[in-house]
Amino acid sequence: MNKDLTCFTVPPGKKDSSLLDFIADRMNLSKRKAKALLDARNVHVNRRRIWMAQHRLKAGDIVEVQQTGLAGGHAQILFQDEDYLVADKPAGLLSNGPESLEDRLRRELLVPGLRAVHRLDRGTTGCLIFAKHPEAFDAMIPLFREHGVIKVYKAIASGLIQKKELTISEPLEGQPAETRLRVLAANQTASYISVKLVTGRTHQIRKHLAHIGHPLAGERTYGGGRSEDDALRAMPRQMLHAEKLRFTSPVTGAEVSCEALLPQDFKSALRVLGLSSTPAR
Repeated sequence: MNKDLTCFTVPPGKKDSSLLDFIADRMNLSKRKAKALLDARNVHVNRRRIWMAQHRLKAGDIVEVQQTGLAGGHAQILFQDEDYLVADKPAGLLSNGPESLEDRLRRELLVPGLRAVHRLDRGTTGCLIFAKHPEAFDAMIPLFREHGVIKVYKAIASGLIQKKELTISEPLEGQPAETRLRVLAANQTASYISVKLVTGRTHQIRKHLAHIGHPLAGERTYGGGRSEDDALRAMPRQMLHAEKLRFTSPVTGAEVSCEALLPQDFKSALRVLGLSSTPAR
């Protein structure tokens, strides 16, 4: 992964340059493209993630730029019937909106009423439910409200999580929130974990892991500050994968159970971080 991390040392003649200007100059990019790297939070200065375009540099500062892009590849269909579809969302696509997975599936499957029932972040992969018509969408709302959709994630968290099992119950935005963790493998750099959501608040896993001091590997927003580890700084995205999903169709009463295999970049991250063969404690 480190091959995608480009490093520059700020020379005396470039002191007081803005970070935006420095990146554009050193990487031969337009300012628009350099700004996109900052907006994606893919830049570190002295091992700390910086996204302010006008951040002033000092001579000797180390600027690191993560150049791995999120292409938004093929989405495998894991399940579908007349009412619902579950897809394995790739990294790099929004769940809904223009140029999203929702938009792509509408065109490819010729289902203009297809609508994402819930959301995964652009950088998160895995199981995502879509309703094929308005009645199916409306029927899922109480199911989510009553926690009738079972969701299990795999994640890589920064640092060593000491406890093998842990429940985080920190409220989010004034609402109850509960996340259950089970450590599968761990070392001093990172922990490979299984995560079960009891509630479904926005960015719940990301916020709860940051709350306990172990933000997701590749986290750009919550708790993604200074990192001494090169491999963690080089992560192309937050390492979060919606692995399993189970619910009872509110339309037919059928049990729906889906599993999305770990994507290649996630498996590569496990190898790079030394977690793929580490036994659970």
